[in-house]
Amino acid sequence: MPSTVAVTVPATTANIGPGFDCLGAALSLYNRFHFTPFTPLSDSEPFQITVEGAERRRVNSGASNLVYRSYLKCYERIGRAAPPIHIRINLGVPLSRGLGSSSTAIVGGILGANMLAGSPLGPAELAKLANQIEGHPDNVVPALLGGAQLAVVTKGRLQICKLPWHESVVPVVIIPEFELSTADARRVLPGHYSRADAVFNTSHIGLLLQGLATGNGDWIGGGMSDRIHQPYRKKLIPGYDNVRRAALRAGAWGMVISGAGPTLLALAPSDTAESVREAMETAWKPQEFAVKAHCLRLDTKGAIAEAIG
Repeated sequence: MPSTVAVTVPATTANIGPGFDCLGAALSLYNRFHFTPFTPLSDSEPFQITVEGAERRRVNSGASNLVYRSYLKCYERIGRAAPPIHIRINLGVPLSRGLGSSSTAIVGGILGANMLAGSPLGPAELAKLANQIEGHPDNVVPALLGGAQLAVVTKGRLQICKLPWHESVVPVVIIPEFELSTADARRVLPGHYSRADAVFNTSHIGLLLQGLATGNGDWIGGGMSDRIHQPYRKKLIPGYDNVRRAALRAGAWGMVISGAGPTLLALAPSDTAESVREAMETAWKPQEFAVKAHCLRLDTKGAIAEAIG
């Protein structure tokens, strides 16, 4: 068993318009986790959790911590007792902002456990376990595998398709300093949709995937349209319409809510990405909260686990 396992997990953006609960991509923001087995002073202390980063006070360091629970779930799946563990968490992905922070915790926990146990679970088994813990695959799959991924559950089986992403397509994110939980974002969605809305989304996701593969901006912009979640969720994000108009005027192909929000994601050509970032940041300044805007890149490696010592 390694003395310490270090795991780096990328942030993710999910849905990307019409790809509700099935389409996601890994981004170049990261949470990092270190797992070090130790001998506890008593049976009542089987774990220790240390958190570093700007939002460290918001992370539960008790037994309900999602990294620790995922660590235990992995050992349960393997069929072994989990060794007492010290988990050090270094936060780089904003919490509850629509960038897959919970998925980084899940993937970090199961990868740390799997490597400490000798890596008995392969990528497919890890993806299945992560999906079972999270409840939907659109964030955990790209967090684990990297790149852009289409993930669906068919007859109880998780099916994963890696998607091409043209090198000219730059993800630009603007992250407001307020939270929006996935549960709150789901509560505003209707219980039923019209046939017209269902047809609209299925046709537009095909257009989006072709646009991402080829770098065709017209297809990307048209394909990011959605009738299932964004028309309802955007009401929870002050300034959404102003920021979208600014992004499009500056040269973005389209803008959507990242995950459940409140982070907004624009896709732009590389030569206008910085202008789009500046325009989105300026458009949100009249709101009464701070924002951070970044031109990111697609992370193609996914989560990385390394033995240290």
